Amino acid sequence: MPEVTKLASPLDVGGVTIRNRVFLAPMSGITDEPFRQRAYAHGAGLVVSEMVASGELAKGRAGCDLRIRHSGLPVHMVQLAGREAEHMAEGARIAAGEGADIIDINMGCPAKKVTGGYAGSALMRDLDHALSLIEAVIGAVQVPVTVKMRLGWDDNALNAPVLARRAEEAGVKMVTIHGRTRCQFYQGKADWCAIARIKDAVSIPVVANGDVGSPAEAAEILEQSGADAVMIGRAHYGAPWTAGRIAATAAGDALSGVPDSPQAMADYIVSHYEDMLTLYGVESGLRQARKHLGWYLDRHAGVFDERRKAILTSFEPARIIALLHEVFSGEATPLRSAA
Repeated sequence: MPEVTKLASPLDVGGVTIRNRVFLAPMSGITDEPFRQRAYAHGAGLVVSEMVASGELAKGRAGCDLRIRHSGLPVHMVQLAGREAEHMAEGARIAAGEGADIIDINMGCPAKKVTGGYAGSALMRDLDHALSLIEAVIGAVQVPVTVKMRLGWDDNALNAPVLARRAEEAGVKMVTIHGRTRCQFYQGKADWCAIARIKDAVSIPVVANGDVGSPAEAAEILEQSGADAVMIGRAHYGAPWTAGRIAATAAGDALSGVPDSPQAMADYIVSHYEDMLTLYGVESGLRQARKHLGWYLDRHAGVFDERRKAILTSFEPARIIALLHEVFSGEATPLRSAA
């Protein structure tokens, strides 16, 4: 896999040095502080906050502070979404004031609640307006600004090369391309070759995203797209070490920190769970953690009995923790592959 070796090298993004070229994608409701800290500890080169609605951030809406809070990592990257230039600029100033080293603009989210507000990938239907937001953010902060987008709104409007070129001319320092249109959502296979058209259109770093979860897939997307880095999202469900595994393979190193026994996996999951309860408080943390617990169980234990139901519905943290240890104890529930 010769292509994958370049992922081990650092990448400069507007003067900010990223330690390697395998990134954790921003995922709403998933890449919070505990998740980012784990992904970075396992070796991800760059981790990005959950998408933050700039209007809510600018208005001081509760909960936004947790999304932009500095997690103590060497590079703090915050992703903003929105439709109003004033809110995007103010959100960028607030994030930079909280220590953000890089501001990313979301122009790729396909969710209806986002595109229905004419944000996310809906901005690819109006490139002049999209550029006005980019210019507002760049004008508001001194840190590098990046953009994440899709190939276009649909197959009749594959305008990512144009948007990327105009974004670079406005001062954007890196673009990330998900190899699907908005109308595809997450269906079908990401078109890795199509990302090459964006790479050809700009001189700034291009990050390829979509359907990557292994070193072999990372090597293939680089070969087909010519991209400078890869960004990985859903393959991290129940496996915060996914980007780190690819980065370690690229460097020829052994991956560290991945649980290697049932007891170690139970301890790892419980630690993640407890960190979420600390961040959100017990009431909210219980709800926020359930999806992660479900992914861990599905990927590593294959438990579909009453214990799984109890873990995902109980309102008692102590019982949940006890059940997690029970699920991963003994020979009856062998640990599945951590890959």
